[in-house]
Amino acid sequence: MSLAVLFILLLVLAFGVILWVLRPTKTESDVQRHLEVIGGIYATTDSEGNTILRRENLSSIPWLNELLGQVPGSLKLRLLITQAGSRWTLATLLFGSILAAMVTGWIVSFAAAALVLDLVFGAAVGFAPYGYLLVKRHARFTRFDKLLPEAIDLMSRALKAGHAVTSAIEMVAQEIADPVSGEFRIVFEQQNLGLPLREAMLNLAERVPLADVRFLATAILVQKETGGNLAEVLDKTAALMRERIRLHGQLKIYTAQGRLTGWILCLMPFIILSLISLANYNYERRLWTTSIGLHLVYAGLVMMAVGVLVIRKIIDIKV
Repeated sequence: MSLAVLFILLLVLAFGVILWVLRPTKTESDVQRHLEVIGGIYATTDSEGNTILRRENLSSIPWLNELLGQVPGSLKLRLLITQAGSRWTLATLLFGSILAAMVTGWIVSFAAAALVLDLVFGAAVGFAPYGYLLVKRHARFTRFDKLLPEAIDLMSRALKAGHAVTSAIEMVAQEIADPVSGEFRIVFEQQNLGLPLREAMLNLAERVPLADVRFLATAILVQKETGGNLAEVLDKTAALMRERIRLHGQLKIYTAQGRLTGWILCLMPFIILSLISLANYNYERRLWTTSIGLHLVYAGLVMMAVGVLVIRKIIDIKV
């Protein structure tokens, strides 16, 4: 190993240790994320000063914010980051993905002299951050779904005790664990800042696109406009949510074998290839250096993708 490579490795290791030591605590991270969510939405007026607009702040740097605003799908990516509960910025996500894809394609080019493989592996690593955010968002929504019946029960008890809907929302923000408390806190604070309850609840349904959240928002808005016994509706809603969670848990048990089969079929070829490469690097060399080997690799990847889609279709049961 040359001195330059050793120096770079030590430099990266030193910076990694420094970042790990100086990382913020969980409380500091939650507070910072909450401030960013509140501060990312700001009001402005038009040239005549008559119209108040609602804009999404994509970056704290003005010129970069304007540039990211021109990127197609930038608002959807910003919403994905918010839904995942991540502290990433949109610029970090985009530029990090592009850099990771380019570096991976450059590294793979030394092992396989095929442009298609360079593009495939580069694209896979480049889209890995998006996959991470999707997995994190799914986990956050799953926890939100489990805590929502408890939050609705608390709102129902508050309404029966004579509190207003806004006070019930504030109680949920104070008493229920994250991520439910954080989302309801945003609803309460948006309303305190002057946003109508209808808009605040619609924003909640946009940030957390779950069927139960949409049903809750609809029940609250209908009760506010037409009246009715909201506490009774919330009691029935909480009971229905708990029954859906129980049924979904049973379905996960019944489809566990199919999901495990899919993971094994996806990971086993790569694990075996890695073990063979460690034992004898030249053994599978023909797969990357000959046209027949490359065609076999392409065919294998396509068949694996088709198999994964078929297995996913079989075990994907809507509740």
